Amino acid sequence: MFSTVYDVIVIGGGHAGSEAAAAAANMGSKTLLITMSLQNIAQMSCNPAMGGIAKGQIVREIDALGGYSGIVTDETAIQFKMLNKSKGPAMWSPRAQSDRMRFAECWRNMLEQTPNVDFFQDMVRGLIFDGDKIVGVTTSLGIEIKSKTVIITAGTFLNGLIHIGDKTFGGGRAGESASIGITEDLVKVGFEAGRMKTGTPPRVDGRSLDYSKMIEQPGDEIPEKFSYSATTKPLAKQRSCYMSYTSLEVHELLKTGFDRSPMFNGRIKSIGPRYCPSIEDKINRFATKERHQLFVEPEGWNTVEVYVNGFSTSLPEDVQDKALRKVAGFENVKFFRYGYAIEYDFFPPTQLNHTLETKLIKGLYFAGQINGTTGYEEAAAQGLMAGINAALNVQGRAPFILKRDEAYIGVLIDDLITKGTEEPYRMFTSRAEYRTLLRQDNADLRLTPMAFELGIASKDRMDRVLEKQEKTDLFVSFLQDTSIAPEVINPILEENNTALISQSMKLFKIAARPQLNFNDLQKIPSIQEFILENKIDNEIIEQTEIHVKYAGYIEKERNQADKVNRLENVSIPSNFDYSKVKSLSIEARQKLAKIKPISISQAGRISGVSPSDISVLLVYMGR
Repeated sequence: MFSTVYDVIVIGGGHAGSEAAAAAANMGSKTLLITMSLQNIAQMSCNPAMGGIAKGQIVREIDALGGYSGIVTDETAIQFKMLNKSKGPAMWSPRAQSDRMRFAECWRNMLEQTPNVDFFQDMVRGLIFDGDKIVGVTTSLGIEIKSKTVIITAGTFLNGLIHIGDKTFGGGRAGESASIGITEDLVKVGFEAGRMKTGTPPRVDGRSLDYSKMIEQPGDEIPEKFSYSATTKPLAKQRSCYMSYTSLEVHELLKTGFDRSPMFNGRIKSIGPRYCPSIEDKINRFATKERHQLFVEPEGWNTVEVYVNGFSTSLPEDVQDKALRKVAGFENVKFFRYGYAIEYDFFPPTQLNHTLETKLIKGLYFAGQINGTTGYEEAAAQGLMAGINAALNVQGRAPFILKRDEAYIGVLIDDLITKGTEEPYRMFTSRAEYRTLLRQDNADLRLTPMAFELGIASKDRMDRVLEKQEKTDLFVSFLQDTSIAPEVINPILEENNTALISQSMKLFKIAARPQLNFNDLQKIPSIQEFILENKIDNEIIEQTEIHVKYAGYIEKERNQADKVNRLENVSIPSNFDYSKVKSLSIEARQKLAKIKPISISQAGRISGVSPSDISVLLVYMGR
């Protein structure tokens, strides 16, 4: 039946699994994607949106590396927003509302059109090991399928348990069964497992809502897009989201169900996401707040289903019903589905290498919520990296690891395997110490050359990156070399309340002023002529403006990163015996032995390892 020995088997067809399968296949590996439901590939289990603060940067990076998430988002978006536009460019974060049904359909179509991907619908119930190596999987039908590598991307399905009030039933998602057997096999061979929880809000009938009582949240007037590919286009029309608020009356009604809430009566003991708490958790933790925002998000172009973002809950259905009806605009609400909480198994990510291969079992990779993360974007990024590294492993090539100054994806993976996580991990811009370097606008410049070298970015993509860099450099040089006379620039300076000049000055110096933007400068005839003559588009103008205005910050951050990277190059042997280094603190010895950092720099990021411990290690490494 399955006589083929696959290069890569991917278990799970969510965001991590889909990106993993696409990446491995695009690198030439014979790949099998096994999922319990082919209809739900890349299903948006929670909110129908991609991107957001830091998450948008991750989607741009996935796209720059040849992943599919950006393209699928562009093809199925119903609204686009660039968040944090009032702040500096390091904080700008793209976000798109998606058509949930079209999103899953588009993902499946793209995977089916990807050579080297096979599909099989079944549950993986067991893993096949040969000593310390993975060699295949066993399905619920008793079928053994052999593979050189295996990537587990099981999401919330590993022994998943759904809670609604005092009702509990097994499941990995509403209407879908849990996955059993994998955790047990992993624990038997020595893996440490834990439990986490997440929640989802109710879905309601949009026809039963009164939007006139809510605040409209339209998309950007001039929407952008996620993918750097020329094949996708910005939205020509958009659907609005809406916002409403809870009230003290709503909070009091919600509290009547606390005694039946699994969150508070002890039935849920696992930890939920700190930055996306349930509504009962919010009113309990922030008791002094009189109201909380609710975002009313349409699920697609043609459906009336609406996602009530901010009302994540596991309270009994009668309490959900009574409380939501007291929210402005929801007085006559009809429920499609009540909110629920779900508990699932995860494996502390300190058990992984930077490649996302496990330390215990060769050829076995973990990606997504199994590693303790939350969010489609974090999962997709891990899936992409696991798929790339599994393919490189099979091909006998060097692993692909992104550093913290190269990508948010590098920060994400390094945080996970170096620090671990005791609660669902979510990416924020504040987690990245080099966020001025890791902007959403330059992900292609940072990462597409790497992807091209790996063989997962097309020549067309690479040519576009080279053109973008060349034209940006050309524009910067033009500004550095061209002077402007006072009589030409002073009217514009006066208009923008900035100091006038008395003699000619280089345009670069003028352009660096914070009071001016490049829309102002495009009124200057010489700049107009340069833009037309060199076919400079808005993307190049934005790149140039960022370079001019933030050159000092970018250079400073680059220098800091280079200093730290010198310690990244001081490697630590994988078999180094920390127990013999008596000068290290006991905590440092224990944590270093457990995590096995690959470099001095990574060792320094481990909680409990002090600067003096690093000095001792540097002596032992001959520095």
